[in-house]
Amino acid sequence: MNLKDLAKTLGLSPTTVSRALNGYPEVSEATRARVAEAARRHNYRPNTQAKRLATGRAMAIGHVIPLRASGHEIVNPVFADFIAGAGEVYAQAGYDMVLSIVPDDDEERIYRELRSRGNVDGVIVHAPRAGDPRIALLSELGIPFVVHGRASGLRMPYSWVDVNNTHAFERATRFLTDLGHRRIALINGIETMDFALRRRRGFERALAAREIPCDPALMVAGEMTEAQGHDAASRMLDSAAPPTAFLTASFLSAMGVRRALWERGMKMGRDASIVTHDDELGYLKNGAEEPIFTATRSSVREAGRRCARMLIAQIEAGPGRAPQTDLLEAVLVVGPSTGPVPERAFHDGVLARHAHNGVRK
Repeated sequence: MNLKDLAKTLGLSPTTVSRALNGYPEVSEATRARVAEAARRHNYRPNTQAKRLATGRAMAIGHVIPLRASGHEIVNPVFADFIAGAGEVYAQAGYDMVLSIVPDDDEERIYRELRSRGNVDGVIVHAPRAGDPRIALLSELGIPFVVHGRASGLRMPYSWVDVNNTHAFERATRFLTDLGHRRIALINGIETMDFALRRRRGFERALAAREIPCDPALMVAGEMTEAQGHDAASRMLDSAAPPTAFLTASFLSAMGVRRALWERGMKMGRDASIVTHDDELGYLKNGAEEPIFTATRSSVREAGRRCARMLIAQIEAGPGRAPQTDLLEAVLVVGPSTGPVPERAFHDGVLARHAHNGVRK
């Protein structure tokens, strides 16, 4: 089946079908979904070679992944779901994906080579850091790009798709304070990463609004793994003033916190509360029908789709297209991992305040 046949089947013009498959923003989501479903049903695939000859483009999108000293980016559990979402859009639009895994000090060289060779039409930038130099470099090289996330401290305009991490963690922290929690721990991602900086900012903002001081002993940043959550929670729970609630930056970290509670005979939601961020991963679900954890939820697969559509639209439009942005809001999903502050902790807090004020019981 060719493009004209597919368009006739749908009762649409070939131009509309082509624009829907190529991610143009002026096509409605309903039409885009209808065209994508028909393309899958009829096993339609654009003729990539013909498009290369007709457009002079490579019909390929680049993903350059820096292999940092800790290796955290390439093993990031959200990466596969992001690529799956982006890959759906590439396949529909007839684009291939070029994945390059490089050492940090080779990253600039790889981008320059991609530009000089012309073997990709654009790139998606992953794991942005505050003031990320890759954004200025790609703008200088003239390569179309979209950032998955944002880079604090940059004033230059660029295209990005991001979750409102600050608002998500501010809302999650307020949810815990509304339940009476005052000793709330933050188990965050690596805070050179922009998303982690924004999440910490939301956490601190919510505490400040309730006049709750930030305790550095209850704030940890690092690799978002099950071991990180377990080890950090264990240290805090064994301290003289343990937290009654945990806010974690990943589902894996939350699982580690749950293990630390279990080892101490504690039940989450009763003896301590946990709120996490859920990227809605296809292979690591926050429960099936009912959630395991209270979570701020946002689909990283959908973010991949949106980044891919935005980049393809930028490529198709050619030079001069104004940068586009897309800020996604996370949804707060309530599960059994949260509950009111334990009564023991509440009374301990009252006694501590009386002692501080010189009042004896």
